[in-house]
Amino acid sequence: MDAAGVRQRPRVEGGREEEILDATVAVVAELGYDRLTMDAVATAAKASKATLYRRWSTKAELVVDAISRAKGCPMPEDVDTGSLRGDLISMSCGDGGFTDEVPMSVVAGLLTALHRDDDLQKAFRERFLAPRNALTSKVYERAVARGEIAPDVDVELLSVTLPAVIIHHAYILGVEPTDELILRVIDNVIMPAARGSQAS
Repeated sequence: MDAAGVRQRPRVEGGREEEILDATVAVVAELGYDRLTMDAVATAAKASKATLYRRWSTKAELVVDAISRAKGCPMPEDVDTGSLRGDLISMSCGDGGFTDEVPMSVVAGLLTALHRDDDLQKAFRERFLAPRNALTSKVYERAVARGEIAPDVDVELLSVTLPAVIIHHAYILGVEPTDELILRVIDNVIMPAARGSQAS
């Protein structure tokens, strides 16, 4: 049991758990959450369904564990480049960023299910989104400390603008996120907005 008295399911031995998590991420990215089955993951991971069910009782548990822990779905690195623009480029265009195909494909694969599965939505927000939001907040906090963001700017709203625009392009307009698109948003939307009324 853990500190809260909740009985923990047994872990899969050795590197097999990582292989299963990575296989789960690949299946979510390829098929989406709705079409994912434990059979499909077991086949991709070359594992038995019994092995999966000993560790994860439902596919929701397995998927949430995978998207928050698998090497194939990394967090962007927290790199302090010394400027807001540099930090945003580093965070958005590297591993785990908007140009990383796997995390974006995983989000696309989960979108429909997130609207109707409250448990999946809660876990997705807590284990996938929350660490990424915390990283974004650090980037903007550093920019405020450096004096790069004007006092009259709504930093909370500004911090969600880049992902909002990129995700809109990707999932609504069908425009693939590229370094060029990200730079356009940073240079034409984020940086002018960060300067606030000082830019006029």
